[in-house]
Amino acid sequence: MNRNRQLDFLAVTEAAALSSARWVGKGDRNSADQAACEGMRRTLGSMEMDGTIVIGEGERDEAPMLYIGEKVGTGEGPVIQIAVDPLEGTNLCANGTPNAIAVLAACVEGEGHLMHAPDCYMDKLVVGAECAGVVDIALPAKVNIRLMAKALGKDVDELIIGMLDRPRHEKLIQEVRDAGARVHLIPDGDLSVAIAALDPDAGVDGLMGIGGAPEGVISAAATLCCGGEMQAKLVFTSDEQRERAEKMVDGGIDRVFRTEDLASGNVIFAATGITSGDLLKGVRYRRGFALTESIIMRSGEGTIRRIETIHRYAERYEY
Repeated sequence: MNRNRQLDFLAVTEAAALSSARWVGKGDRNSADQAACEGMRRTLGSMEMDGTIVIGEGERDEAPMLYIGEKVGTGEGPVIQIAVDPLEGTNLCANGTPNAIAVLAACVEGEGHLMHAPDCYMDKLVVGAECAGVVDIALPAKVNIRLMAKALGKDVDELIIGMLDRPRHEKLIQEVRDAGARVHLIPDGDLSVAIAALDPDAGVDGLMGIGGAPEGVISAAATLCCGGEMQAKLVFTSDEQRERAEKMVDGGIDRVFRTEDLASGNVIFAATGITSGDLLKGVRYRRGFALTESIIMRSGEGTIRRIETIHRYAERYEY
């Protein structure tokens, strides 16, 4: 995937962030999400590629755009798989709280692969490069915490584990605290914290707990680019979800999925902040322009770039 296309994908997440940022703090999660989708869809449509959404807003009968299987781009150029989350953290955006981001992952067909994840939950363990090959999702959390602390050269009480603030995590939260580590609870959107766990300077040492499976694939793309490690297990709440997963996923659906099962090969990852948080600064306005901060990664080159962009005439982004 060439550098020009890398910048094209960066423009996609920037457009989604700028479009949805006008709804930050206004309490309207649906309008914020729609604005992000429209901004992202419009920009993807202008790219010279034969793109297909493999992870998106849902099935065609549930989402008017960016649905799974939708074709995007001009139809001419490389065949590209695209996984999107135009607004990760709709409630975060609506409430003006940290960690709302616009994000995508992509790969040229034949050069990389993104798993077509079923719409279900996923139990996740994400760590950075220093802990890769050290942890095991099958072990108790307290054991993984000790292993992580040793690999990072930290005392256990210096370790910070991020996870969603959900009733289903009460036992896990207590286990992490009993082990002596600290818990960073997030109200919504575990993707940004998963990515923060890959950054040694972000202040989060790992992600544990159950979140969305589609977001897990996008997290795996970032993990692949950073040289970290992700392990995951699908979690089903109905027989219908299990039957759907059996049709979509190659191999046993009850196995532990590794990073390369979820995202492999030459993959690109891009994210732009909407509200400031663990990973990125949000959209900031000045007279006549807007500022965005983004991160863009490429697994093939092993590059991670942080980019601040000044957008003059920001009003051109419809919302």
